[in-house]
Amino acid sequence: MEEFFENELSKKFEEMIENNENYYFDTEEIEDIVIFYLEMGDINYAEMAINYGLKLHPNSIELKVKQLEVFLELEQYVKARHLIEELMPSCSESTDFLVCCAKYYSNNGNPRKAIAFCEKALELEEEENFLHNFIADELHNLGDPFNALKHYKMALKHDPQDDYSLESAMVCYMQMNRYDEAEEFLQNYIDQFPFSETAWFEMGQFYFNRKNYEKAIKSFDYLLAINSDSAGVYANKAACYEAMGQWQKAIEVYEEQLDLEYTKAFTYYKIGLCYRAEKKNIEALQAFQKSLREDPQFYLSMMEQSDIYLEMNSPKEALHFAKEAVALNGNNIEFQKKLAYLYIDSGRFEESLSCLKKIVEADASRFYSWYAYTEVLMLVGEYEDAITVLEKAIQIHKRAELYYQLSNAHFNLKDEKRGQDALQRALDLDPTLSEDMETKYPYIKDQVAKEKSKKK
Repeated sequence: MEEFFENELSKKFEEMIENNENYYFDTEEIEDIVIFYLEMGDINYAEMAINYGLKLHPNSIELKVKQLEVFLELEQYVKARHLIEELMPSCSESTDFLVCCAKYYSNNGNPRKAIAFCEKALELEEEENFLHNFIADELHNLGDPFNALKHYKMALKHDPQDDYSLESAMVCYMQMNRYDEAEEFLQNYIDQFPFSETAWFEMGQFYFNRKNYEKAIKSFDYLLAINSDSAGVYANKAACYEAMGQWQKAIEVYEEQLDLEYTKAFTYYKIGLCYRAEKKNIEALQAFQKSLREDPQFYLSMMEQSDIYLEMNSPKEALHFAKEAVALNGNNIEFQKKLAYLYIDSGRFEESLSCLKKIVEADASRFYSWYAYTEVLMLVGEYEDAITVLEKAIQIHKRAELYYQLSNAHFNLKDEKRGQDALQRALDLDPTLSEDMETKYPYIKDQVAKEKSKKK
């Protein structure tokens, strides 16, 4: 009923704005309108409402506190600070005002002062659950999980079914490596609230992270007994079986999940991965095909199909699906890498260069990407471009392999001096590679012999 009332008030307010008229609202109505917009995340309308309200009721302390909330949402901290100073003498017994002060100091990097305002607000014995959670969050951000835990537990005392407090308390236990206490805490909570989905989920995650997969499965089964429509829980249960290498059982769980989901592409993808783990490529391929029937743009299944076709010695199909996957997710470096090597294997070197260029531009830290890029450039006879790329690569990776490549490029361009300089640098860095490089680049074979003879 309250939500309906608030909606009606907001409609009336918006009607007033649209018609460029002036309606009368009392202070409580303005508060309700502002609260509604804040809860909806419509900060602009919240600001318009509070500004209009203060025109009607310029001396309303309650509306000024709401204005303070709006300033904080708009991150107008200078205005907020001035308003805090103005309201402090008259609002020291207002929970809403003290919470605003706490938010102000929290947002401005002063958690201890934020905590002080929350503690003062607690004296008023209002909003205890919220305030204890607020204090706990600030303590957690200060790197104090011990005291944060105390306040999360206090929050639970005021609202025993607060999922946020429960989850956050478990985070603190994990950070402090207090696993036995965490287990006991959860068990006591479940004893009190046996139908808490959050508690059973946390228990399942706890055992999973502790690699006690059997107990994790039991916890997830209890949760599913409470709510069999919890689609995500099936995935967690399946992950337990995957961790134990029990792929068929994992598949069975994913198949149960299929009955619940509107979008099944990811579940079929996971089934396909399980079949792949069992080396059952045909079944895996069928699962990935089902995934793509559900979502023709599900690129993960496309790339898995590409990998399977490559293993089955079907390079044409492998290349096709890799191209499709990259077309949908061109920013994935691993996808680009796979496509590049498929192009190379197919003799389509120019197309591979496009992929390799994107890879080194996206992540210059990958040495072998540079190596492959320059290798293909030399393969197609682009020695000048290879030298340009190699000079960039050497700035990042002082590797002998790159200097051997550089020497080869210079020698092919008849620049013997630069070729010898690069070769000498390569030999200084790693002479053990010389035999492999001579085989790879016959052009430098005689030069290697010359350089080695100089040292005798």
